[in-house]
Amino acid sequence: MTAAVIRSTGLWTPAESISNEELVASFNAYVEAYNSAHADEIARGEVEALSSSSAEFVEKASGIKSRYVIDKAGVLDIKRMVPRIQPRANDQIAILAEIGVKACQDALERAGRTPGDVDGVIVGASNLQRAYPAVAIEIQDALGIEDGFGFDMNVACSSATFAMQAAADMIAQGHARAILVVNPEICSAHLNWRDRDSHFIFGDVATAILLEREDLGEGGWRILGTRLRTKFSNNIRNNFGFLNRTERADGDNTALQNGSPNDDKLFVQEGRKVFKEVVPMVSEMIRDHMEALGLEPDEMRRIWLHQANINMNLMIARKVFGREAGGEDAPTILDTYANTSSAGSIIAFHLHSQDLAAGDKGVICSFGAGYSAGSVFVEKM
Repeated sequence: MTAAVIRSTGLWTPAESISNEELVASFNAYVEAYNSAHADEIARGEVEALSSSSAEFVEKASGIKSRYVIDKAGVLDIKRMVPRIQPRANDQIAILAEIGVKACQDALERAGRTPGDVDGVIVGASNLQRAYPAVAIEIQDALGIEDGFGFDMNVACSSATFAMQAAADMIAQGHARAILVVNPEICSAHLNWRDRDSHFIFGDVATAILLEREDLGEGGWRILGTRLRTKFSNNIRNNFGFLNRTERADGDNTALQNGSPNDDKLFVQEGRKVFKEVVPMVSEMIRDHMEALGLEPDEMRRIWLHQANINMNLMIARKVFGREAGGEDAPTILDTYANTSSAGSIIAFHLHSQDLAAGDKGVICSFGAGYSAGSVFVEKM
């Protein structure tokens, strides 16, 4: 057996960004139009009026100030409020594969590697655009990895850390020299932009992690240990899938609607319950894993957490370190990227790890729907 290391990471960011002020202006315009159109029903108590929002509320509730999106105009158009992504023919590269390839190319360039040095591609993402063929195989083909393998996996926001453990195990067992873990997330397409409680949460991005055998080079991060945990909960859910078409009444050929805040074919969550249940679950998991590895909180230089909510992250960091923590201890990218599902902890690691010295230790930790959580303890080489 040979140890696996994180040799490099890659990041692709969309060109367009939406500020809280722009998003709230659009949302409030939608609310005004909705309440005006349903004024009579609201007056009779048959329909509940929608409430407006504010940029201050969004930032206080989440720590988010802006988010990158694949299409800004479609999201802000109150008659649409969905990104516009043009359909592509089957002989064209799919958009999810395209952004994944860009993140992979960044990771390969940073490590001084070529696609020929890679044996496998694992796409770990919440928002896979199709069932098959696997997006990972399309990325493998687009990169030119001829003698290798690829597969997709979805463990919601924990997909990156779950895929990292799978890749590290395969490398340790000698099944591959190097594997690219890719996290392309177009979260803007699964979000209900008309829901006051969640319309501000997500953004779009793609990340990649190159894992390889330690003896193949120098530098990077040695993986000290990985741990996964799941516990079933309905508090974060997305019911969109191929079975939805079977639910239509006979003769109903209308498309699935993207409007009601109660439409569970899109992202829905019980935010307060998630906060209350996930924080202790993740904190205990990290502390238990730390103890199993013989590490003390004072030995931990940094934790790179899933970027879901600033208040949640600060509380987890405080429980892990046993003191007030944040900033340098637990860097956040929520202010500019928002929640990018599986990619969040990887963006934090990618942007806030270069300053650490050899021997410094930290943990990459993701958590989300399922519930699911994954931790990857690392040491700078």
